[in-house]
Amino acid sequence: MSKKTVVVGLSGGVDSSVAALLLKRQGWKVIGLFMKNWEDDDSEDYCSSRQDLIDVMSVADVIGIDVEVVNFAAEYRERVFAEFLAEYQAGRTPNPDVLCNSEIKFKAFLEHAMQLGAERIATGHYAGVREFNGEYQLLKAEDGTKDQSYFLYRLNQAQLAKTLFPLADLYKREVRKIAEAEGLHVAAKKDSTGICFIGERPFKDFLARYLPPKQGEIRRLDDDKVLGRHDGLMYHTLGQRKGLHIGGLKEKGLPGGGEHDAWFVAGKDMDKNVLYVVQGHDHPALLNSTLVAEQLSWISGRAPQTHWVYTAKPRYRTADQPCEIERFDSETRGNTCEIHFAEAQWALTPGQSVVLYESRVCLGGGVIR
Repeated sequence: MSKKTVVVGLSGGVDSSVAALLLKRQGWKVIGLFMKNWEDDDSEDYCSSRQDLIDVMSVADVIGIDVEVVNFAAEYRERVFAEFLAEYQAGRTPNPDVLCNSEIKFKAFLEHAMQLGAERIATGHYAGVREFNGEYQLLKAEDGTKDQSYFLYRLNQAQLAKTLFPLADLYKREVRKIAEAEGLHVAAKKDSTGICFIGERPFKDFLARYLPPKQGEIRRLDDDKVLGRHDGLMYHTLGQRKGLHIGGLKEKGLPGGGEHDAWFVAGKDMDKNVLYVVQGHDHPALLNSTLVAEQLSWISGRAPQTHWVYTAKPRYRTADQPCEIERFDSETRGNTCEIHFAEAQWALTPGQSVVLYESRVCLGGGVIR
């Protein structure tokens, strides 16, 4: 080939469209690839795959690239959705975007692209990659409000070596301007939300189709008093405020806030099927300075140092928090570690990912146990 080939994952949104456009301008031979990963109910209103494919084809026509449509529905169901359901059934709150990236976008997609003879793959993620001292590093994006390195922490050296992130140094507003100037009709298209590849939908109803509801008691953590009933522990997550359908005033002598403060989910007893709640955002039961992380994944292939100050995100929408790795568990061969934060964190949630950074470099992370 006279030009190097890059396969760009096109979703029908503005980010992946501009990523493909920029690579074409840089002289790459660009092939677009549209992934169809969900088939259970794609005729319903909240599944946008048909419109997304129309948008992809329109963008490809303007840019002047070919597009292939590939179906990874079987891989998605086996590698991502099955784990998603298992985690909810166990009472945890998984992050499907993390699995989706490591198992589909940078595994099944990468393997397919290599079969097409591509040198690289690219996506519209807001993140960066660089080679430094002989190894590849995952970097935060220039646009901190859109940075998606948190969702990519499970990528390894082989995957990063084949990956381009054309939007690494761009702000979202610049991406939309580029799309508008090129005449791409997706320039003002709303960002996708909801479950990765499944879309935004009534979550409780969706989950109930796969995990049968199981009613149980809602109890106050402070004194075990029954306050109401829940439809299923899997519908609730630590720190949740809405959807509890309990009221009443705070009684004197119990920790927490004022008598009209809101209720928050503070714990689950899976064996007894009890949901525990507390009153007040700053209740001590919602604050913790230490967590245990498992299923550890380090981008360099090496674990970070213990007793060294890093920063971490215990959930996506939080500012980086100073922390140290206290220890690695030898019984799990270093695949479990204890992380201590300089300040107590609010509602550390089992199933969510904690991702570590050293300045702009994403080191990796694990799943909160």
